[in-house]
Amino acid sequence: QVQLVESGGGLVQAGGSLRLSCAASGGTFSNYAMGWFRQAPGKEREFVAAIRWSSYSTYIADSVQGRFTISIDNAKNTIYLQMNSLKPEDTAVYVCAADPRGIYRNNIYSLGTTSTYAYWGQGTQVTVSS
Repeated sequence: QVQLVESGGGLVQAGGSLRLSCAASGGTFSNYAMGWFRQAPGKEREFVAAIRWSSYSTYIADSVQGRFTISIDNAKNTIYLQMNSLKPEDTAVYVCAADPRGIYRNNIYSLGTTSTYAYWGQGTQVTVSS
Protein backbone atom coordinates (compact mmCIF):
# COMPACT_ATOMS: atom_id res chain seq x y z
CA GLN A 1 0.00 0.00 0.00
CA VAL A 2 1.52 3.26 -1.14
CA GLN A 3 1.71 5.90 1.57
CA LEU A 4 2.64 9.54 1.19
CA VAL A 5 3.48 11.66 4.20
CA GLU A 6 4.04 15.39 3.83
CA SER A 7 5.96 17.62 6.21
CA GLY A 8 7.61 21.01 6.32
CA GLY A 9 4.63 23.33 6.28
CA GLY A 10 4.27 26.28 8.60
CA LEU A 11 3.86 30.02 8.96
CA VAL A 12 6.23 32.28 7.03
CA GLN A 13 6.33 35.95 6.13
CA ALA A 14 5.89 37.11 2.57
CA GLY A 15 9.17 36.85 0.70
CA GLY A 16 10.32 33.93 2.80
CA SER A 17 11.02 30.32 1.90
CA LEU A 18 9.87 26.86 2.91
CA ARG A 19 10.81 23.36 1.80
CA LEU A 20 8.09 20.75 1.83
CA SER A 21 8.89 17.04 1.92
CA CYS A 22 6.83 14.06 0.82
CA ALA A 23 8.07 10.69 2.07
CA ALA A 24 6.86 7.85 -0.14
CA SER A 25 6.67 4.20 0.91
CA GLY A 26 5.00 0.94 -0.01
CA GLY A 27 5.84 0.87 -3.68
CA THR A 28 8.53 0.66 -6.35
CA PHE A 29 8.61 4.21 -7.58
CA SER A 30 10.90 4.11 -10.61
CA ASN A 31 7.87 4.19 -12.97
CA TYR A 32 6.00 6.80 -10.99
CA ALA A 33 5.41 10.48 -11.42
CA MET A 34 4.92 12.59 -8.32
CA GLY A 35 3.00 15.80 -7.99
CA TRP A 36 2.28 18.64 -5.60
CA PHE A 37 -1.12 20.26 -5.49
CA ARG A 38 -2.56 22.90 -3.20
CA GLN A 39 -5.99 23.85 -2.00
CA ALA A 40 -6.99 27.11 -0.38
CA PRO A 41 -10.25 27.47 1.57
CA GLY A 42 -13.22 27.68 -0.78
CA LYS A 43 -11.12 27.02 -3.87
CA GLU A 44 -10.52 24.09 -6.20
CA ARG A 45 -7.42 21.95 -5.81
CA GLU A 46 -4.69 23.52 -7.93
CA PHE A 47 -1.69 21.92 -9.61
CA VAL A 48 1.71 23.21 -8.45
CA ALA A 49 4.48 20.95 -9.77
CA ALA A 50 5.25 17.42 -10.93
CA ILE A 51 8.30 15.26 -11.59
CA ARG A 52 8.93 11.92 -13.23
CA TRP A 53 10.91 9.62 -10.96
CA SER A 54 12.91 7.94 -13.75
CA SER A 55 13.96 10.96 -15.79
CA TYR A 56 13.60 13.82 -13.27
CA SER A 57 11.73 15.76 -15.95
CA THR A 58 9.55 18.40 -14.35
CA TYR A 59 6.43 20.40 -15.02
CA ILE A 60 5.82 23.59 -13.03
CA ALA A 61 2.61 25.59 -12.94
CA ASP A 62 2.82 29.09 -14.42
CA SER A 63 1.64 30.59 -11.13
CA VAL A 64 4.78 29.43 -9.31
CA GLN A 65 7.28 29.25 -12.18
CA GLY A 66 10.58 30.81 -11.18
CA ARG A 67 9.78 30.60 -7.45
CA PHE A 68 9.12 26.89 -6.77
CA THR A 69 11.21 23.87 -7.71
CA ILE A 70 10.50 20.14 -7.34
CA SER A 71 13.13 17.48 -6.80
CA ILE A 72 13.62 13.86 -5.73
CA ASP A 73 16.02 12.22 -3.31
CA ASN A 74 16.11 8.62 -4.53
CA ALA A 75 18.00 7.34 -1.52
CA LYS A 76 15.30 8.62 0.83
CA ASN A 77 12.29 8.02 -1.45
CA THR A 78 11.39 11.63 -0.78
CA ILE A 79 10.08 14.40 -3.01
CA TYR A 80 10.76 18.02 -2.17
CA LEU A 81 9.02 21.25 -3.06
CA GLN A 82 11.30 24.22 -2.53
CA MET A 83 9.23 27.38 -2.28
CA ASN A 84 10.94 30.77 -2.48
CA SER A 85 9.63 34.34 -2.61
CA LEU A 86 6.40 33.23 -1.02
CA LYS A 87 3.30 35.37 -1.38
CA PRO A 88 0.12 35.50 0.73
CA GLU A 89 -1.74 33.93 -2.20
CA ASP A 90 0.43 30.82 -1.79
CA THR A 91 -1.40 30.10 1.46
CA ALA A 92 -3.02 26.67 1.16
CA VAL A 93 -2.86 23.04 2.19
CA TYR A 94 -0.17 21.43 0.05
CA VAL A 95 -0.76 17.81 -0.89
CA CYS A 96 1.58 15.25 -2.43
CA ALA A 97 0.29 12.77 -5.02
CA ALA A 98 1.63 9.69 -6.85
CA ASP A 99 0.89 8.43 -10.36
CA PRO A 100 1.97 4.78 -10.83
CA ARG A 101 1.89 5.17 -14.62
CA GLY A 102 3.90 8.37 -14.83
CA ILE A 103 6.64 6.88 -16.98
CA TYR A 104 4.11 5.82 -19.64
CA ARG A 105 2.43 9.18 -20.13
CA ASN A 106 3.62 10.80 -23.34
CA ASN A 107 2.23 14.19 -22.44
CA ILE A 108 3.83 15.57 -19.30
CA TYR A 109 1.03 18.12 -19.04
CA SER A 110 -1.32 15.30 -18.02
CA LEU A 111 0.50 15.41 -14.70
CA GLY A 112 -1.27 18.69 -14.01
CA THR A 113 -4.63 16.99 -13.60
CA THR A 114 -5.87 15.56 -10.29
CA SER A 115 -7.48 12.55 -11.98
CA THR A 116 -4.05 11.36 -13.15
CA TYR A 117 -3.01 10.46 -9.61
CA ALA A 118 -3.92 7.29 -7.74
CA TYR A 119 -2.49 8.07 -4.32
CA TRP A 120 -2.68 11.17 -2.15
CA GLY A 121 -1.17 12.30 1.10
CA GLN A 122 -2.98 14.12 3.90
CA GLY A 123 -1.40 17.49 3.22
CA THR A 124 0.57 20.11 5.12
CA GLN A 125 -0.57 23.66 5.82
CA VAL A 126 1.41 26.60 4.46
CA THR A 127 0.46 30.06 5.65
CA VAL A 128 2.13 33.16 4.26
CA SER A 129 1.56 36.38 6.18
CA SER A 130 1.73 39.81 4.55
